[in-house]
Amino acid sequence: MTTQQTARAGQPETRGIDLVTDQERSGRPRQLFAVWAAPNVSYLSFAIGASLILTGLSLAQAIGVILTGNLLWIRTGILAARGPAAGTSGSVISRAFYGVLGNKCVLVVTGWLIASAYLALNWSAASVAGIGLARQWGLPDSSPLDALVICLIAAVTLLVAIYGHATIVRLYAALSVLLTVVFVVVTGYVLASADWTHTTAAPLHGTSLVAALSGGFTLIGSTALSYNNSPDLARYLPRGSSVAAVAGWTAFGAYLPGVVFTSVGALAATGLDMSDPQAALESVLPAWFVPFFVLAVVFNAVANNGMTAYSAGLSIQSVGVKLARIPAVLVIGTLGTAMTLYAILVFDFLTSVNTMLQLVVVITGPAMAVAVTDLALRRNRYHGEQLLQQQRGGPFWYRGGVHWPGILALVTGGLASLMWASTTFWTGPAATAAAGTDLAIPAGMGVAALVYWGLARILRTVGSTDHDPEGRTPCTPISS
Repeated sequence: MTTQQTARAGQPETRGIDLVTDQERSGRPRQLFAVWAAPNVSYLSFAIGASLILTGLSLAQAIGVILTGNLLWIRTGILAARGPAAGTSGSVISRAFYGVLGNKCVLVVTGWLIASAYLALNWSAASVAGIGLARQWGLPDSSPLDALVICLIAAVTLLVAIYGHATIVRLYAALSVLLTVVFVVVTGYVLASADWTHTTAAPLHGTSLVAALSGGFTLIGSTALSYNNSPDLARYLPRGSSVAAVAGWTAFGAYLPGVVFTSVGALAATGLDMSDPQAALESVLPAWFVPFFVLAVVFNAVANNGMTAYSAGLSIQSVGVKLARIPAVLVIGTLGTAMTLYAILVFDFLTSVNTMLQLVVVITGPAMAVAVTDLALRRNRYHGEQLLQQQRGGPFWYRGGVHWPGILALVTGGLASLMWASTTFWTGPAATAAAGTDLAIPAGMGVAALVYWGLARILRTVGSTDHDPEGRTPCTPISS
């Protein structure tokens, strides 16, 4: 592999899922902090935090849910450590636990449809803010103008994804600082209007309280569970990078802003009507600062979706579609833009956010559990040279191209999660029997992990590829 594929910041990255050789790797794990902080200094955090109060939780209960739900970022961090070990994308690494052909089927759902839905979710948040600002500036209330705002935000985002890894690392370091400054100012105005002695008119008790707490945990945890792509942003680090450092900087970069700004959203709901988050927040901001706030919302969506579109393009290649990385990014971006137009012009924004986040864990939770369990079984011994072999009889062909422990674990975990899901759109029979208690995350992840571990051990399908043919030790620590 030539070094010409490794673009510098400001140059489009042409590398797709190809192996990143040792000679092309550089950087330190601590760079991952800014990469993950920028997408999570988020307007959506305000909206999600507020929704916890709107469901009837007290301020203390809401903050407790925020602190615990965000702990799932630890799993995202752990999965990021696969990037330096394998030197390729997460969508290729997943061949280890689904098989070459089984992985293609899984990626159509997790790498295409769910990625497109998250693109639509974040673009919707930015578009709502941008459209609102256009109205304040006296521009006409029209669907064509709304569509133009959406398409402009999508175009900037896809440009970031096209320029790729080096640009993301450099750009997100600056964005994390810029976004933090703006959102800290917003936080100051929110705290001035917050009711620190807030109590709900009718405090929740018993099964109603359990249902609200469990639903809130699902809502908060869903964001972390959506990032199975964390190896994609770590694959350019040296092979011997410390596993603890890669996992820690990834998790902490997302956890810190996630906790802080979701808690601010909960505080905002104690003194403001957060059923319309944008209008509520803008009502306490000085008029001159509102455009800066809106631009921060847009930049955050660009940061979040730039990362998502980058990984989704790699997923398209991993499925076997004969497209270079840049055209693949444009394909997934077009699908996400279409979904955004539908969401903004047809559905209520806040309802769409809550419903999607609570339902998507039915797939993302079990998928995360399978990935973490496989990493534990292999002790993070992934070798890109073997993972990129797709021929019949290759290291990850298994039986007929499918690793059945992974597929069955994903399906059974998904069914268990669906039975325990409780949303306005769907409530599973187990959740109904438990008075609306939403245990979709622990049920789905627990069942998927147990099924995968048990079947992989019984069938002895994990272990034969753990030996590194070149005698390397991928987990040797170096300074972070």
